[in-house]
Amino acid sequence: MPDHKHPIPQEAFDWYDEYAHGLIDRREFLGRLTSLTAVGVSMSVLGSALMPNYAQAEQVSFNDEAIIASYATFASPDGHGEGRGYLVKPRDLAGQTASVLVIHENRGLNPYIKDVARRLAKAGFMAFAPDALHPLGGYPGNDDKGREMQRSMDRAKIEQDFIAAAKFTKAVEGSNGKLGAVGFCFGGYIVNMLAAVIPEQLDAGVPFYGTPAAEELQSNVKGPLMIQLAELDQRVNASWPGYEATLKDNHVDYVMHMYEGANHGFHNDSTARYDEAAAELAWSRTVAFFKSRLIEAQ
Repeated sequence: MPDHKHPIPQEAFDWYDEYAHGLIDRREFLGRLTSLTAVGVSMSVLGSALMPNYAQAEQVSFNDEAIIASYATFASPDGHGEGRGYLVKPRDLAGQTASVLVIHENRGLNPYIKDVARRLAKAGFMAFAPDALHPLGGYPGNDDKGREMQRSMDRAKIEQDFIAAAKFTKAVEGSNGKLGAVGFCFGGYIVNMLAAVIPEQLDAGVPFYGTPAAEELQSNVKGPLMIQLAELDQRVNASWPGYEATLKDNHVDYVMHMYEGANHGFHNDSTARYDEAAAELAWSRTVAFFKSRLIEAQ
């Protein structure tokens, strides 16, 4: 049933997560939502709550005078040959600063992720947000289509593209040579994967509600990591106990924050899953973590 925090039943958020990650198809998803109309929630309310409205997601304008935004390509010989992403720098950069790779969800480089990159640049970092869909023409402007496109691609090549993107980001002009990575959902998984496959090159990682790397790779992780999880995210949280045990066994430098009452996707301010208090706290922790590990630690 609806509660004071969410105007729609929790089941709707859970079903959207299943749909968004390919566990159920669109027909079943819509069929389940229809069943909720019996408790007085209209399909229009459900649809507007669950589907993104990217007009709400812009916290930093692309015209903000404090940043310089452009696009850059990078070589990815073990992936799709070439990658492309959104590069945002502080305009008045005195000397060098740390670089942060920003990794999108399972639907390509949407406006929300671009805004996250701009937020990082406003905070004083070089930020680079690749688009996994570049080989297919880039993010199509629609999340459902973006998910279909990403699902059709070779997962191993996508991972190689992000490894190449991480190396590009670390060496981008103006960088102090320190690399951070922050990712959301699929992007959270990629941060965990990078921590396992290039542990010597990733200086700080912040996976938001992302599953860990393959079990056979997890013992390679060295950290530091700041792991952000949502209390109501049963799918991702099921992977945490085993991952945490490995991190502890290997004395990895990590911290985990669990956000009470928050859903998977709580940082994304374009849908009703957004939890402003949790998102702002998680983001302030993320920025402070990157500053301490990538800039002040020099």
